[in-house]
Amino acid sequence: MAKLTSRGAKELIAHEGIVREAYKDSKGIWTWSVGITSASGIKVYPDFVDKPQTMRKCLEAFIDRLNKNYIPAVNAAFKGHALTEAQFTAALSFHFNTGGIKTATWVSEWKAGKVDAARKSIMNWKKPPEIIPRREKERDLFFNGKWSSKGKSTEFPVKKPSYTPDFAKAKTIDVSADLDALLP
Repeated sequence: MAKLTSRGAKELIAHEGIVREAYKDSKGIWTWSVGITSASGIKVYPDFVDKPQTMRKCLEAFIDRLNKNYIPAVNAAFKGHALTEAQFTAALSFHFNTGGIKTATWVSEWKAGKVDAARKSIMNWKKPPEIIPRREKERDLFFNGKWSSKGKSTEFPVKKPSYTPDFAKAKTIDVSADLDALLP
């Protein structure tokens, strides 16, 4: 069974970004930390509204949700197939974003040895169009071992009263020290 590494967590966080207090995502769903919603089992609203948390708490919650809600499904989907750290991370990023690891054609194609078909099929998951660069990074990581993150991520403050991420005030941060401590 594959496990999350610090390098893998850095990759996922670079794809997602971090918001240290509750905000409304593009669909109006209350979200916190690294893409955590109440559906994950953590009560986001009202617990984190107007209550910014430490980076460490955000990362601990993110890792906990991955371990409980996403990693088991990725391991089950690839049961009987050894994955490299890069492949596992790419599959985990894909599943965290889509929830579709069990039904994704690219997974069954890869397991059947149809690597070229799988490489093309992963790109079928391209809605909304803004997700295409992420999907390309996941494809390149899974099939070529090409990492896109160097421990840097984007932290977004919350714009009020809309409670949406303030993209204009985003800043690049390095989450390496915290993740290296949490995931040795």
